[in-house]
Amino acid sequence: MSNYPLSYKLSWLPRFLKPSLGGGADGFAPASGTLMEPLPAQTVRLAFVGDISAVANRGAPDCDPAIKALLGGADLVIGNCESPVVDRPSAVLGTRLGTHHAMSERFLAEALAATGLARERLVLSLANNHVLDQGVAGFDETVAALKRLGIRTIGLAANGPVQMVKVGPLDVGLAAFTLWRNADESLFAGRVSMASDPESWPRVDLLCAVPHWDWEFRHFPRAGTRALARRLAGQGVGLIAGHHAHVVQPVERMRDAIVAYGLGDFLGTALARQRWPGRIGGIFVVDVSADAGTRGAVAAYRMHPFVRLRGKGHERLVPVEGLDGGMRGKFEQRLRAIFPSPLVGEGVAEGDG
Repeated sequence: MSNYPLSYKLSWLPRFLKPSLGGGADGFAPASGTLMEPLPAQTVRLAFVGDISAVANRGAPDCDPAIKALLGGADLVIGNCESPVVDRPSAVLGTRLGTHHAMSERFLAEALAATGLARERLVLSLANNHVLDQGVAGFDETVAALKRLGIRTIGLAANGPVQMVKVGPLDVGLAAFTLWRNADESLFAGRVSMASDPESWPRVDLLCAVPHWDWEFRHFPRAGTRALARRLAGQGVGLIAGHHAHVVQPVERMRDAIVAYGLGDFLGTALARQRWPGRIGGIFVVDVSADAGTRGAVAAYRMHPFVRLRGKGHERLVPVEGLDGGMRGKFEQRLRAIFPSPLVGEGVAEGDG
């Protein structure tokens, strides 16, 4: 049994059809910022992408060269594997309807190649509500498939709450957890991390949280989500990049931490036909100091918005500034409503990094 409140369930379809801008934009930060002047002499670059699924793609997506260059310039890319990786779905009807997710190992490999995501520099979270959509056998098959592909995973209960990753000279701790589940708690327990208490998490150069939180199709996080972010920041988490909303959400600075509440979908997950606000995704790029004295501190960050356009059996990933005039204006207006500073001309910058 899932753990969604009734009000959440009743609001799912209306919000899917019309993603909400309700909730207020007070207290959020610009979509890009420099926290250190001058910038450190040595930095490492982390890039966070949103949910990855095959729901809207029968084949690998087309990806704009600027997006590929941006991802290729990161030292480490972290995303959320929203669909179980299985060759034959066990939940056949649900998978056809889109309520149960699944993608093949071949699709994932081809999608990563098409978008410039190098497996050796990629980490995928399995702490999400859909990870058991194909049952326990599908969960086990997913873990095995990602291992075969050489992709590191986070969010598995068996591996502990924090996975240590060496990124250049820095020791980065990645803590993924989900607040939501689509199956009974007994299936998730012992398999998927659901713990959000960093008191026992190790102290490293930079501790990053990758939560699956908040309510879907709402551009602004709920008060409870912001309260959890404040608690994480107050207990030593320096960087938070969230998933689950399926739409882009704002950035907030609190204490010494940077929070990107929601990155939307990287590859479409919420049915093949989706209203245009849900087609905006974000790539959150963070430069982290590796200098003595500021080691592990965020030096600069930038949200790079892009759009997933529908093609024949697959999506096309393009920067917002690569859209035609009228369509571009519509997407930019939505982004201006989410972020305090306009993103006109500040999308994916080719050669950035």
